Amino acid sequence: MADYYDMLGVSRDADNDALKQAYRRLARKYHPDINKEPGAEERFKEIGRAYEVLGDPQQRARYDQFGEAGLGGAAGMPDMGDMGGFADLFETFFSGFGGSGPSAGRSQRRGPQQGDDLRYDLTIDFNSAVFGQEKEITIPHLETCDTCGGSGAKPGSGPTTCGTCGGVGQVRRATRTPFGSFTQVAECPTCSGTGQVIANPCSSCGGKGVKQVRKKLRINIPAGVDSGTRLRVSSEGNAGVRGGPSGDLYVFLKVKPHQNLRRDGLTIHSDVNVSYLQAILGDIIEIETVDGTTSLEIPSGTQPNSILTLENKGIPKLGNPVARGNHCIEVNVKLPIRLSDDERSLLEGLAQHHSAKGRQHHHHNSGLFSRLFRQE
Repeated sequence: MADYYDMLGVSRDADNDALKQAYRRLARKYHPDINKEPGAEERFKEIGRAYEVLGDPQQRARYDQFGEAGLGGAAGMPDMGDMGGFADLFETFFSGFGGSGPSAGRSQRRGPQQGDDLRYDLTIDFNSAVFGQEKEITIPHLETCDTCGGSGAKPGSGPTTCGTCGGVGQVRRATRTPFGSFTQVAECPTCSGTGQVIANPCSSCGGKGVKQVRKKLRINIPAGVDSGTRLRVSSEGNAGVRGGPSGDLYVFLKVKPHQNLRRDGLTIHSDVNVSYLQAILGDIIEIETVDGTTSLEIPSGTQPNSILTLENKGIPKLGNPVARGNHCIEVNVKLPIRLSDDERSLLEGLAQHHSAKGRQHHHHNSGLFSRLFRQE
């Protein structure tokens, strides 16, 4: 077996700082994710084993006296205050990704934590989405316990340092395998990573510092929202722990469909049925809009499937309700299925009138035409 000091390239009287610097330099060099050369992974395991032994004062003393044989069949437990080589390595490689190394996680778990954000799904009517609405909802969420003030301990007492992890919030297990020695860092099972335990928990919240309550909220739904719109209600999520801020509440909207109106962005679409005589001669009819019933002019000579537009009768623009879209109406011209004898006679006369041969019948039927159109 190679000498552990030689593996790290340090002298036998090197202090802990020198050992740590040497290890971190070599670990970066031989890490399998960085170094793809043959033997790099094995070299990485060897220097990890060397630092694990030399980084612990008790194991280093046995190694200095007896060599590898003095370490026994299993690796010892490194000093809890110095989290050892693998923790340093994790911190080195992952601290650039949001500070997710063990040291960063430790301080986050022990300090205040922000509460979770919550989601609430709300279904609203078509017109409420168009013009907005103030809505009352009831949400279940966690609030800070008013009995213990969020500490989780009975009034007059408080949390104490966890005896399992010494307040660190993490425990380490060293395991030897045929591939080398590995150190696993895990959350302390006694304090769940907080570093503290509560000997006398608060009876109101059971030591959690927060409790579940149902709260009524009035939320303002702005004009112009649509299905999928997300409204954020600040600080109405779950309460934070250990003095942390509350999360937010996100209200996801779903809009009920309208019986007669359809929406496409800021534009409203609908259909209207008119008779063939209304399409030919023109008319003024009443139609349904989001603003209520309004008059619509059918111009004479309107063709089937024509689109008529009512300006500024559509959806208000979200954030600028003064700006509105249009309401587009598709005209469906309905032809009669059955004709009375008078109608058939008039239509046949009209058909003849539009031919050179039939114009002589025009004056004979003009009175019937007038009566029919007046009836329609």
